[in-house]
Amino acid sequence: MLLSILVAAIPLTSTAVPRRLVIAAGDCKDAELSSQANAFLGALTSRPEQDVQSASAFSERLFPQPTKSYEDIQRQLDTAQDHFYENRNGKAAQAVDEALQQIGRLPVGEGRWKLYVSAQLLHGLNYRAMNKAKESDAAFRNVLRLQPTHELDPEYFAPSVRQGFDKLKKELPRTRKVKLSVKSTLPSSDVYLDGLKVGQTPLMLDLLAGTYDLTLMKGDALSFPRQIQVQGADTPMLVDLAYEGSVSASPFPCLTTGEGSDERTLSHAVRLGGTLGVEEVIVVRLEHPSSGPKWFAATVLNVEGGQKLREGGFKTQGLDAPAEALSALVDFVTTGRSPSSLVVMNSNGRAPWEQPAPADKPGPTHASGMDISAPDLLTDNVSTTRTSSPPTLRVASYVLVGAGAAALGGAGVVRLLAQKDADALNKRLNNGRILSTDQEALRLRDALVQKSNLLTGLLVGGGASVAAGAVFYLLAPDSSPSRPVSVDVAVDGAGLAASVSGQF
Repeated sequence: MLLSILVAAIPLTSTAVPRRLVIAAGDCKDAELSSQANAFLGALTSRPEQDVQSASAFSERLFPQPTKSYEDIQRQLDTAQDHFYENRNGKAAQAVDEALQQIGRLPVGEGRWKLYVSAQLLHGLNYRAMNKAKESDAAFRNVLRLQPTHELDPEYFAPSVRQGFDKLKKELPRTRKVKLSVKSTLPSSDVYLDGLKVGQTPLMLDLLAGTYDLTLMKGDALSFPRQIQVQGADTPMLVDLAYEGSVSASPFPCLTTGEGSDERTLSHAVRLGGTLGVEEVIVVRLEHPSSGPKWFAATVLNVEGGQKLREGGFKTQGLDAPAEALSALVDFVTTGRSPSSLVVMNSNGRAPWEQPAPADKPGPTHASGMDISAPDLLTDNVSTTRTSSPPTLRVASYVLVGAGAAALGGAGVVRLLAQKDADALNKRLNNGRILSTDQEALRLRDALVQKSNLLTGLLVGGGASVAAGAVFYLLAPDSSPSRPVSVDVAVDGAGLAASVSGQF
């Protein structure tokens, strides 16, 4: 009789490193927050395997800044005008286009609008000299669509140009319009189109179809600059200025927060991550307990699922974060391993800095049976080891894998015993048959049947236990240090042996 065991291996495959965004939360003008957030980002990006969006890329994506000042742009337009008067129309058109790109990055307001008008009117003149009437009229309309009463200065524009401009102005009321409605989550927000203030929300405008730069502002809250296509019968726009206005790029990517707005801040961070196309957002902040030192804390958020993955921090003071603790925090947010120099979120979902230690018992504080203490990094003579219980699913996975390995090891032993019975039975067969008078042969047959049934049960049960343990392990959150658990399986010509060791 031949018995065989099929051993299946489940390979562990490494996943790609997620693209991450680091953003501060709190008082965005706080120099200490910006300094430590920059230090954290630097420690994270210094590791070559990490894929992290830089602060400059964040700024360029959401709040693109001009590389030239108002004066520089005006001088560029003056140069374009000289090209126009000297019949270098191609160079004039190129210079105006480059100036318009810079103008679109300037802060909204009267100064930007004046430069925009100068550039569009010069475009209109230059295109007319190039016999491009359609492009010339489009440039003039870009001014008239928002300022329909604009007058050309007769000292700078020839009568023929003013005549064509006035013709477009008269045609404007008869041109088909599109309704643009603009609403904001912050009432009475100022609405700017192409840098010109056109009213406050809620606002309804009749505009020529086309592309416009839209920006909303209320106090210090500024929306993301966006280009909109005004077309069709109606173009409705709702801008969440409460969210967009809380985001800033200088001096560090930051979300302004208020009292009691932690969940809203995390929600905004996830939304921002979706806008920027990252997979994880790391929100760093300074926690200020009612007493004791401050904490520098980091929360890792999954963008697609919107859930909090990890949260940890360390005690700090001043502009500079302790280098050792900073490195440990980077390890924690990227791998889930929590060194003893960190405090991590405990099992009931509350962060340690939300649970002040009793005043008469400084040191470890326990909640739900979990040690959430960490050494005070501001004191050199304090040394404490952090211990914690593993998540329930992780414990169950270890138990199941251990039980499954033990069952498979038992199956190997049963197989060896069954093989001995089978060899002994083969020697007592008479022409391949068992004689009814041979009691020893009958005993061996019955024992072999029993061992075969037992072997089948051990193989099925052990395999199911190992598979269930693997599933539980993958489902369990990795919020504690890796435990030294090993499962060894050895197979040779004589059979199979399995062992499991470690902490469960």
